[in-house]
Amino acid sequence: MSATTTDPRLFLQREPPPPPAPPSAARIALKPPGATPGLLDGAWWPRSRDLLRELPALIDVLDTRWARITRIAVNPRHWPVVPRKIPVTGHVVKAGWFKDELDPHKLLLLSYTAGRWDLLVIPPETAAPAAARLMAAATDSDGPQLTASALMDAEAALHDATAVDGLQDPEKAWEYEGGASSSYAVVAARPSRLLVGM
Repeated sequence: MSATTTDPRLFLQREPPPPPAPPSAARIALKPPGATPGLLDGAWWPRSRDLLRELPALIDVLDTRWARITRIAVNPRHWPVVPRKIPVTGHVVKAGWFKDELDPHKLLLLSYTAGRWDLLVIPPETAAPAAARLMAAATDSDGPQLTASALMDAEAALHDATAVDGLQDPEKAWEYEGGASSSYAVVAARPSRLLVGM
């Protein structure tokens, strides 16, 4: 007969891992209700280029303010993966992409019941002051109506001397859905109408 020793550490319960942190609120700015329609309805500043991770927080905010978002479309230039379906709170959003037809700095949102909205997508690596200026410009109903790319070009031109080479030719400025030439655009530093998650 042999003696068996039992290690008391085997019976100690390990603490369960902490629950995952809740998703951060979306960083968005939207035009106020009743604002003059334009090329953009607001701006979104995601924390990464991961649609599966970023979109649920955005949809949580928009579903309560606009209507249930059922589809989105992006240009794949700035999104490494565009999944076909993205689970969000209470439903699934179908995603599509358009390489040539959609401004690479824009997110198109669709609702079966309420229509379409367009948001400027501010790159995640953008500094907070620049993101605030872009959000203000995208929600400005009184300023020039610019495309998402024109706003990005104007911001780059104001704060980066190397961006001057990237300005659009005035003849090509009416790209995508139209808009003024980015070489003549000024991004206003007005406060945005609705800031969520800043």
